[in-house]
Formats: sequence, C-alpha cells, structure tokens
Amino acid sequence: MSRARAESSRAAPALVAVDVRLEPPDTADARLCLGEYFRELAERFETGFDPAAAHPLRDEDMTPPTGFFFVARLDGRPVGCGALRRIDEATGEIKRMWTAPAARRLGVARRIIATIEATARGAGLTTLRLDTHRALKEAQALYRKLGFEDVARFNANPYAHHWFRKRL
Repeated sequence: MSRARAESSRAAPALVAVDVRLEPPDTADARLCLGEYFRELAERFETGFDPAAAHPLRDEDMTPPTGFFFVARLDGRPVGCGALRRIDEATGEIKRMWTAPAARRLGVARRIIATIEATARGAGLTTLRLDTHRALKEAQALYRKLGFEDVARFNANPYAHHWFRKRL
C-alpha cells in the first residue's frame, strides 16, 4: 500500500452503519449508556463526577416535547447517546453526549449530533448550545469541527469549563 493511501486510511473513520434513534431515557439501553457516561466522567475528571451536582436531567427533560434522548447502536449494540433539552422557543441544549471507547473514531458522535441538529430544526429551534469539561479535549475538538463556536459561560455547571453555541 502506498504511503499516501495508508495515511489516508488512518485519517478517515471507518464506514460503519450507525443507527441513531429517539428512545425513552428509561429503557435498558438508555440506562446502560447513561451509566457508562457517568462512570467515565467520574474516572476522567480530576475531582470525580457527581451527577446530582451537574444540573441533573429528569427523564421528563429528555422526553418530547420538552426534550429528546437518542441511543446510537452498531450491530444492534448500544454504543452512544445524546440528549436535546429545550431551553426556550429558539434554543436547545445538547446534554449527555457519550460514545463507548470501542466505538470512538467511527463517526458515532457525529451521527448523534447530526440527528440532534435535525430534530432541533424540526422542533423550530434556531440555536444549540452545550458545555463540556476541560479534560474532554476530543469533545472540544469535535464540537469546533462541527461548527460550534466558543461562547461565554451560560450556566453554573461546576464541571463545565468550555461553552459552545451553534446557530442552525
């Protein structure tokens, strides 16, 4: 294989069939994803992670029409999740973005965000926002690549160090 072709194949994520669907946040697969998300944050954050301190979302906050919860699957297995919470008539907030370590760099998070953006547009939202922790460098890079811009702090989340916005 030529060097250029080898570098190209390393740079592009594998083409995989990611199935992202709206789902109630209390299903077994949704709970599995959320549990893994919370576990990973507790491991990666230098101070640990307490979901109750991070502006917790109730199931109602992730259930239409107030919000939406999505589970991503590869070969039928849950490998990621994300939520959209309506803030007001024009603004939505992306929450609980997570991809299983074994499924990273396969486009799972991009598909979840694309689904969230399409859902937000369909719900009449014109702006999305989100926050993230300084330890989640790969998330920060992805959000910027997808057109989110850094903005001033918009909440008091004790685990947030970066705030982003995207106009749809």
